[in-house]
Amino acid sequence: MTAPTSPLAAGRERALAHWAAREQHAAERLARAEAGRVRRTDDELRQVVADGLALLTTPSGAEAGADEVAAWAGEQFGDLLAVACSMADTVLPHLVATYAPWVDVLFLETGYHFPETSGTRDAAELRMPVTIVDVLPEQTVAEQDATHGPRLYERDPALCCQLRKVDPLSRVLGGYEAWVTGVRRDEAPTRAGTPLVTWDTKNGRVKINPLAAWSFDDLLAYATRHGVLLNPLIANGYPSIGCAPCTRR
Repeated sequence: MTAPTSPLAAGRERALAHWAAREQHAAERLARAEAGRVRRTDDELRQVVADGLALLTTPSGAEAGADEVAAWAGEQFGDLLAVACSMADTVLPHLVATYAPWVDVLFLETGYHFPETSGTRDAAELRMPVTIVDVLPEQTVAEQDATHGPRLYERDPALCCQLRKVDPLSRVLGGYEAWVTGVRRDEAPTRAGTPLVTWDTKNGRVKINPLAAWSFDDLLAYATRHGVLLNPLIANGYPSIGCAPCTRR
């Protein structure tokens, strides 16, 4: 009789299969890139936005669900699609990867994250069919301190965010046609009119918001239903999680 596989051995096999699938995807993606797919022009991408809105919204104003939006995004943009994720949860990467396996997930590595956030990032890389891309600022924290003085986040938080989040994201988005965000309309009055698909003038890219109509409860329900990773800080009084120095319960 064959001895049962130990949990440790089974876990090792799953991990090896996971990394093998990632490497295979990377090789296939490289081959597609070498075949010469060219990024579409801004006018062409604006037309994709118009066509997408027409497809995902009925004349009466009813909107497609998050799964339909994610499926459309994967079909339209393929390797030129990226997901922005702060690792407060991994619902958005999970949703998009269902339709675009091994999609690039952009993680803004500011150098100021909670350990729980970095742990969620690492767990997502190990368990999910996504490709984590660490988006780095031009300067390390030590270099920034030498240039601007220590604790810039206290004296000029807007500049700190510009240097460690906004500028790095803008640079990396240059390699894609579209990016997916987890913006929800219920998060703030300024986001109440967030469309499912829009032209991001600032970055010159298509911006897709499949969770726009969701509530925070919808997000938690999805996570429970699919066993999706959540940052442990969510259960510890942090509904929104950013850099450690600037985030409070």
